[in-house]
Amino acid sequence: MSRIGKAPISLPSGVSLSVDKTVVTVKGPKGELKQEIHPDIKVSVEGDTVTCERPTEQKRHKAMHGLYRSLISNMVLGVSEGYKKELELVGVGYKATAQGKVLELNLGYSHSIYFAVPEEISIAAETAKGQNPKVTIEGIDKQLVGQVAAKLKSLRKVEPYKGKGIRFLGEQVRRKAGKTAAK
Repeated sequence: MSRIGKAPISLPSGVSLSVDKTVVTVKGPKGELKQEIHPDIKVSVEGDTVTCERPTEQKRHKAMHGLYRSLISNMVLGVSEGYKKELELVGVGYKATAQGKVLELNLGYSHSIYFAVPEEISIAAETAKGQNPKVTIEGIDKQLVGQVAAKLKSLRKVEPYKGKGIRFLGEQVRRKAGKTAAK
């Protein structure tokens, strides 16, 4: 049996989960999320615990069992606590400013990059003297927060020689040695 799939999900106080045929809806203090699930997977709610069950031991049912249990668990955590990713801009002259739902980035290109953020995501940029600019992405949907962070990282990938680019806060970058001096 799937180790992840068979683990029950406990609902924190203030979070409610309802199942309507193939749609699971989770409501909490931070918002509401919906997820459509495969009809073969049964989701049941008893008190403040949620369990997922599969009909057979087929490989695809085992895979879906763990998948939907993880998705529901992420939804519960999202509406109760939320998700947060922090990015760091490493490079001379790199800047970030957030105005409403638009993030303006100066990343060493000849032009500024204006990044429109989805409605479900809140974004903040902070610049402290003597430190690299930081961008904070927050939201209740784990997948959307991760996707926005990945898109921002792709605007200026970290290069291995000088370490310049956009990286997650605390991320270690493998550095390469440059060319040796000519003799």
